[in-house]
Amino acid sequence: MNIFSLQNITKSYGAGKLFEDTSFFLQQGEKVGIIGINGTGKSTLLKMIAGEEEPDAGSRTVANHVVIRYLPQNPRFEASMQVLEQVLQILKEEHLEDMEGAAKNMLTTLGLNHYEQPIKELSGGQRKRLALAIVLLVPCDLLILDEPTNHLDHFMADWLEEYLRNRQGALVMVTHDRYFLDAVSNRIVEIDHGKIYNYNANYSGYLERKAQREEMQEASERKRQAILRNELKWVMRGALARSTKQKARLERYENLKNQPGISEDDKLKMSSVSTRMGKTTIEIEHLCKAYGNRVLISDFTYYFLKHDRIGFVGTNGCGKTTLMRMLIGEEPYDSGTIKIGQTIKIGYYSQEIVTDPKGGIAYMDPKIRVIDYIKNTAEFVRTSDGLISASKMAERFLFSGEEQYSLIEKLSGGERRRLNLLRVLMEAPNVLILDEPTNDLDIATLTVLEDYLDHFEGIVITVSHDRYFLDRTVRRIFAFEEGGVLRQYEGGYTDYLNRLKAEGRQPEQLQNIKQPSGKKTTTVVDEDGHVLTGKAAYKASKVKVLKFTYQEQKDYDMIESEIEKLEDELEVLEKEMLAAGSDYGKLRELSEKKDECEKQLELKMERWEYLEEKAQKIQDRS
Repeated sequence: MNIFSLQNITKSYGAGKLFEDTSFFLQQGEKVGIIGINGTGKSTLLKMIAGEEEPDAGSRTVANHVVIRYLPQNPRFEASMQVLEQVLQILKEEHLEDMEGAAKNMLTTLGLNHYEQPIKELSGGQRKRLALAIVLLVPCDLLILDEPTNHLDHFMADWLEEYLRNRQGALVMVTHDRYFLDAVSNRIVEIDHGKIYNYNANYSGYLERKAQREEMQEASERKRQAILRNELKWVMRGALARSTKQKARLERYENLKNQPGISEDDKLKMSSVSTRMGKTTIEIEHLCKAYGNRVLISDFTYYFLKHDRIGFVGTNGCGKTTLMRMLIGEEPYDSGTIKIGQTIKIGYYSQEIVTDPKGGIAYMDPKIRVIDYIKNTAEFVRTSDGLISASKMAERFLFSGEEQYSLIEKLSGGERRRLNLLRVLMEAPNVLILDEPTNDLDIATLTVLEDYLDHFEGIVITVSHDRYFLDRTVRRIFAFEEGGVLRQYEGGYTDYLNRLKAEGRQPEQLQNIKQPSGKKTTTVVDEDGHVLTGKAAYKASKVKVLKFTYQEQKDYDMIESEIEKLEDELEVLEKEMLAAGSDYGKLRELSEKKDECEKQLELKMERWEYLEEKAQKIQDRS
């Protein structure tokens, strides 16, 4: 049953169009994940579904009695109210009475234990969790969530994943958390160049189907190029249009030559940028930090190694960001030492971007232009591709020439995060400290960032709640445990969980942790460096080494000469037909031979196209 639709909608912001004559439909019980690069209109689509915004053209239809609830990306509350007071007031407005017990349980689950704390004292992450608590407490038929896992630690994300999987109503969400997306969604909607594309699958299925579609497009283009090369050889041999068949073939060459190939979408590109590193990196000895009686870090010692890939994990408020700020000198510590090598250049990607000039390294002036923000860091940067200007690097980060001269205040939250990431990389650091890098970044950007980190010639230190990102990028985990102890675990986040289970340590928060759909997750890196999971990874892991069979190799070695021989034979037959004049018996015999020759030539051409395509695949994999 269709419960909601946006039909033939168009939506513009300024001179740019986010959507143009496209449609979105939702069936009862569907769980839809929306993906697309930052700035394509994901949050705007959610607002139109929620009724917060109207399309410029097109229609919005909601089935009778369908109740919609919406979690915005940046929720707002009455700053003077207390946490529990605000929740109960909103529930009362929804005619929900006697909900204090349920409200307290939900707040506690989401890490908001101080019910009387004024909202004005809450951080941005705490406000997001407060909004999530409210929207989950109010019953609805359609739940709309914009980045629900931002600011949730692993345990809360696992709980929310299980909650949404078991929930009966329809769901539409935007999230960067690929494990979460894979586990919860049963349909993926991709926004691309103002259009909406549907994939009736979870995230793993979407990756598999998109890869198949792109592979088919690439195969068609390789086939077109192969035919074009063969036709070009024929033309270059000087065969003039001496017959209808040859004229048609010459026309086919012209058509193929003029036919546009696959138009590649703009894709974010990152070239390796770093500064040489000396022997001494970052050395932490006996570090301690506490706030009153609350111990965050107790006697932590670690010497970072070149090319280290370290992830720090723990519950919200345990001290992860505090440790990162101590490493960059923006937070004092109680005792111990942090020694930074003379050649070390740290690039710090902050969890939050602030518009207050007192925000230090996290400050981003909304009133300056995009290009000036980058040039304030560096006019040029040396990459693996050579010396690149700030403007060119901005283009690689999908900021067009026109967008580079627009004010930062006009950018979406995700675009600001992407711009901040570019600024950090323009500093050419040899140590990257990434504090919650996955918040508000789109999946396409995350995929390229992960690939960049694979080739980064330096140390990567990250704090993240994104399980997929940690599994993909880090090789050692430090977990904040009781009493401020940081314990070391080898491997990624899943390895860390497995180690806990093997030791029989099952904290209450870990009881519900499971892989998407309760299945073991297979991870495979394909030839292009992309991480595949689920069915796509299983199929990729089963792919055999591609090579010619004995007969194929033999045919490939001989087929061009055979084609040339048939073409020469065809030319001779055509000359003999011209010389036969009105000898109809001779003409019939020559015509039959010509038809057979053309048939053989077509078969050889089809075989050649197949072999040429396979040869190209073999070359690509070698």
